[in-house]
Amino acid sequence: MPVLESNGMKTWQWRNQKQTLIEYAFWLLLLLVMFACAKFIAERTTWSFVLDAPRQGGEMLARGIPPRWDYMSQLWRPLWDTLTIATLGTVLSFVISVPVAFLAARNTTPHLLVRYIALFIIVGTRSVNSLIWALILVIILGPGVLAGTLAIALRSVGFMGKLIYEGIEEINEEPVEAIRSTGASGAQVLSYAIWPQVITNILGVTVYRWDINLRESTVVGLVGAGGIGLQLDASINTLRWNQVSLILLVIFVSVFISEWISAKARQALT
Repeated sequence: MPVLESNGMKTWQWRNQKQTLIEYAFWLLLLLVMFACAKFIAERTTWSFVLDAPRQGGEMLARGIPPRWDYMSQLWRPLWDTLTIATLGTVLSFVISVPVAFLAARNTTPHLLVRYIALFIIVGTRSVNSLIWALILVIILGPGVLAGTLAIALRSVGFMGKLIYEGIEEINEEPVEAIRSTGASGAQVLSYAIWPQVITNILGVTVYRWDINLRESTVVGLVGAGGIGLQLDASINTLRWNQVSLILLVIFVSVFISEWISAKARQALT
């Protein structure tokens, strides 16, 4: 271990013996945990399937190429449903998350209890994945676009609410104090001092979330919540890999276009 000496006397040492032993014990414990995890996974793996995976993957690829192009005529409506789920889900989450964010921010909340309730809404909606929301809503509302839209909206409220309320807490307080000193009401302070400082952030977060929602909308259909995921699930279940390859290609192109639109919109806002 590195040691500095001066006139035969030790003046500095990187670690003492106790710290070195603790470090070695930590790495040994980590190796034992990793070994135990690997053993656990290996004992529960069906290795005959794993060894056969290259052949199965090759067959799927061969049966998926070329894509079944004439199936595209049946994908326009599900693709439109996917776009609708993403867009309406984003609009609905915008309507809910903006007031929740103002109630959650330290500098705009009317009361500490209200802040905790708003934070609970943000954390609660963020902690459940959109696929799980879709599963629950399909059971309650039945399969379709409505369940998918609400699942996307509920998931987005937590994401947007957190980013927006953090942006509100970082505003410059000088304009707020200046307008408040004139005797302005709370609504006037919000309109003329706070809102102009956060509107760009809110719109940027909304556009970014719409981009994410378009991708998630293709997944919620796998559990019956509408969109192109329904066609993907049906094609996989019937082993029509040439249809699957076409659907994956359509999803890829859609996500690529949404990424481009999102980037251009956020660039225009900054």
